[in-house]
Amino acid sequence: MFLFDPFYLIVISPGIILSLWASWKVKSNFRKYSAIRSVRGITGAQAAAELLRAGGVQDVSIESHEGFMTDHYNPLSKTLSLSNEVFTSTSVAAIGVASHEAGHALQHAENYKPLWLRSTLVPTANIGSKLGYGAMLLGLFIHPSLVLVGAVLFSAVLLFQLVTLPVEFNATNRAKALVLEQEIIHPREREGVDRVLNAAALTYVAAVVSTLMTLIYFLMRAGFLGGSDD
Repeated sequence: MFLFDPFYLIVISPGIILSLWASWKVKSNFRKYSAIRSVRGITGAQAAAELLRAGGVQDVSIESHEGFMTDHYNPLSKTLSLSNEVFTSTSVAAIGVASHEAGHALQHAENYKPLWLRSTLVPTANIGSKLGYGAMLLGLFIHPSLVLVGAVLFSAVLLFQLVTLPVEFNATNRAKALVLEQEIIHPREREGVDRVLNAAALTYVAAVVSTLMTLIYFLMRAGFLGGSDD
């Protein structure tokens, strides 16, 4: 029933559309501004290092990482991992991405509360992701109460994603401001940094919408939101 339920596609379509659009925006903007070399000609790794030094952060290591757009900051190991094309590239896109990740390291150094909360929620969100969806799906065939249990578990994923929004937006805003303050980019290059980072931020919004729509679907099908499991 579930695999061929057209109502499921209708309910989650906003999340699907937004996710596809966000993915396209990320790839197209990153591709466009990866071809534009920054005026200063420094690499993404060098840009991140400059921002960390300016922020007084000296205990974060910056290293290269395999994969496309796998850039991330690990607060546990205090490691800023940049994908190969960001680490060595002198493009406007690379500097934007690297600066965003440096923003997370600066958040950590300043004990930015949403970042701490997001890190705390990781184990719970992992459990909710692994067990919640399966419990909701199984509950449609067994009993609505199981759907409700699964929804509670899966809500941990939504909570994690909601907390992620201010973390990511704050890191993006920091990056946009700091790359100009530290003269890492020329003012006319700001547009490229903005477009790359705004597109990336949209993917987090899309994730929230997709998770929320998934919860709504299962709760409706189980009869908790006026739907029916018949």
